[in-house]
Amino acid sequence: MVKAYTWVTFCVVVWGSNFVFGKILVQDFSPTLLTSLRLFFIVLFLIGLSSNKIYFKRIKRLNKTNLPAIFFLGVIGVFINQWSFFVGLQTADPTTAALILATTPILTGFLAAIFLKEKLTIRMLMGSIVAILGIYFVVAKGSLSSIDIDKGIIWIVVTMITFAIMIIMTRMLSKSIDPLTLTLYSNTVGFIVSIPFAFSLDNPLRVSVEISDWAFLIGTAVVVHGIATLIWNINIRHVDASKASILSNLEPFVAMLMGLILLYKPITGAEILGSLFIVGGVILSTYQRKKLYNRTGVR
Repeated sequence: MVKAYTWVTFCVVVWGSNFVFGKILVQDFSPTLLTSLRLFFIVLFLIGLSSNKIYFKRIKRLNKTNLPAIFFLGVIGVFINQWSFFVGLQTADPTTAALILATTPILTGFLAAIFLKEKLTIRMLMGSIVAILGIYFVVAKGSLSSIDIDKGIIWIVVTMITFAIMIIMTRMLSKSIDPLTLTLYSNTVGFIVSIPFAFSLDNPLRVSVEISDWAFLIGTAVVVHGIATLIWNINIRHVDASKASILSNLEPFVAMLMGLILLYKPITGAEILGSLFIVGGVILSTYQRKKLYNRTGVR
């Protein structure tokens, strides 16, 4: 049990650090090209994983009726999700981005009520209000009278919306498709779709020639979206669901700490207070929906 909690905590630290990793990477690679490259290495990892005898048996051919949904998931839930994340991090603060994305389970709950006919509770509405107040406080930097929204924040909101859509679609499709098969095919679609945009949306096209930057790109892609996801899926069965849910809400605090360590960005009182509101609101609203928020896919 201790080992399982240690590995789950490791995953939370990795995912929380990804906001700072992304902020560093967009300084050396243009966002669309970075998205395409990351997806390429993620797909390579998944193909390598699929070649293992244990996982090879899980890869199945898709039914033609599922192809449109897989394509939609690959475009919206993978490519646009990843692309908007890196576009947003060009100007958005990584801690603010982490806090906004921490509210994904709330939006997921509302979408589940619409598309999966799940019950919408008073607890969810109350938690949503608390979380929104926290986001406003963080974005406004503690000022309750004025707010200046960076355009990067808007793209991070797009990331949050597409992430919630990905979770809903993954849950619906996973009833008939193995999660590994679903993840492999949707990421492959996302990568293929990203290729032409990498050379048309980025102006200018920025590519680092430093080996260290490429090693950082590849390493973070494989560790964040491959190894950490695999470790989470293996160990989550041995961890109490409510405690795992609370641990996952620590990602914004990890982003704050990593921002301080790697970017020398001081942690402000507004961020701490706002994050407490956001995380508290998420825990309140998702108390009965912790099974919905999973890590199938990429982030």
